[in-house]
Amino acid sequence: MSLQDALTNEERLAELDVDALKQLVGLVEYDAGSDPFPVTGWDAAVWAVGNATQSAHFYQSAFGMELVAYSGPETGNRDHVSYVLKSGAVRFVLNGGVHPDSPVIAHHAKHGDGLTDIALEVPDVDACIEHARAQGATVLVEPHDESDEHGTVRLGAVAAYGDTRHTLVDRSRYDGPYLPGYVARTSSYRKRAGAPKRVFQALDHIVGNVELGRMNEWVDFYNRVMGFTNMAEFIGDDIATDYSALMSKVVANGNHRVKFPLNEPAVGKKKSQIDEYLEFYDGPGAQHLALATNDILRTVDALVEEGVEFLATPDSYYEDPELRVRIGEVRVPIEELQKRGILVDRDEDGYLLQIFTKPIGDRPTVFFEFIERHGSLGFGKGNFKALFEAIEREQEKRGNF
Repeated sequence: MSLQDALTNEERLAELDVDALKQLVGLVEYDAGSDPFPVTGWDAAVWAVGNATQSAHFYQSAFGMELVAYSGPETGNRDHVSYVLKSGAVRFVLNGGVHPDSPVIAHHAKHGDGLTDIALEVPDVDACIEHARAQGATVLVEPHDESDEHGTVRLGAVAAYGDTRHTLVDRSRYDGPYLPGYVARTSSYRKRAGAPKRVFQALDHIVGNVELGRMNEWVDFYNRVMGFTNMAEFIGDDIATDYSALMSKVVANGNHRVKFPLNEPAVGKKKSQIDEYLEFYDGPGAQHLALATNDILRTVDALVEEGVEFLATPDSYYEDPELRVRIGEVRVPIEELQKRGILVDRDEDGYLLQIFTKPIGDRPTVFFEFIERHGSLGFGKGNFKALFEAIEREQEKRGNF
């Protein structure tokens, strides 16, 4: 199967091609025929939120996303409301409970705003579910069809870390706005004059935080159950400050479109960012989503204009002569990166630019990364210390360090 043939429906609709995805998310060639659990790409990041109506407005106004579909009491869904938003090939589904007994409300009461489901597009739901079952995975939803006037979707789901699941979706026979039970919907919201059409185009990776001692267990899960391969490992001094530490390994599907860094806490003098997350999320879950852009300066400027707050990077980071030597020439002057607090890292394949928001909800849990890749397939290893020190400064303000 060629990479062009393996584009997801959302990527085609966003007018993204293979060359664009190679730069945006580090897409690589691979033989899907030998993969026991072939994954085409991301389908949706599904959230439980305290107020989906208000969250939908936030992601439109602050993140520049577009409302495309809706489900709720008006469509026969008495349990919860659900807003579907898109930006490029990225799809968010925001669920907010309506009925007091809704599982969405129970999930939110425990965890706060966060991902309940990292849905993946696959070419054969049945084969993937059977392989997962044979490898000992917990099957939450058996393969089944859901249909409406737009066609038929095949769905199944398996359990992942904590209360997170992976719904597997085959929408090759479907052309509706999202899934059966949803109706197309637009918004009366209008962007500011001069605002970019979109501020991010693709989903690069989603980071999961798990309990102490369980990182390797979940790496094995993705290796064994889903056929993912190990892409990177960060331990020891790679991923520590003077006060806190963590360990991280990265797994990816065959074409590297779907990447999951998995973190666990490590022993340090003070509470790490992973410890803080696990305490306030009340268990394992998705820590941050990395959104890919082809112009991070424009992205950051647009987000700041709408009130999005980013972690601060000290001037000393940009004035370090070792940094200047290590990164060499990048597409924008260091001074422009410094103005915005954008981090830069280089590896043997190229370089990347990245920046991280503060937590986007009331709890100090989920946040976002924005990333612009130029050949690099890494995750900003050279920036880990600066990033973690910035997070520690925020933890100290919250009294959680």
